[in-house]
Amino acid sequence: MRSLYNDVTFIDEFLTPDFCRDHKLFSFSWSNRNERYEIETREFKAVKEKLLFQLTNAGNPFIYVEDANFENRGELLLRHDHQGMDLRADYSREVMRSMVRVWKRPVNLLTRIDGKGKMLRFDGRDHGEKGADYPG
Repeated sequence: MRSLYNDVTFIDEFLTPDFCRDHKLFSFSWSNRNERYEIETREFKAVKEKLLFQLTNAGNPFIYVEDANFENRGELLLRHDHQGMDLRADYSREVMRSMVRVWKRPVNLLTRIDGKGKMLRFDGRDHGEKGADYPG
């Protein structure tokens, strides 16, 4: 099996509604209301999509360079292609810190957090966040 399928193709081929039901598979998410993880759904399609999503791009977010001269200040503007999963705040801060070391100018990152457009910024000393229009 392993020589014929990778994780994505295996799940896509062999994960069935019967298997999900028999093994009580579900997807979960954080509930701010109860401050804990809770079952989000047991629907087969949603469970399978979540599993496959975590395996695409090795679970790493897609981030693109939007503008290398953002607001005509020589700052870097990156855009996170939000596909349902918010960026981890600790990871995004560290990546932006590293990007400033390379770029030698402030770095801005457009993303979506909790369903709202946000512009994250790091100028070499301070991290900032403000509301922003997120495309799509």
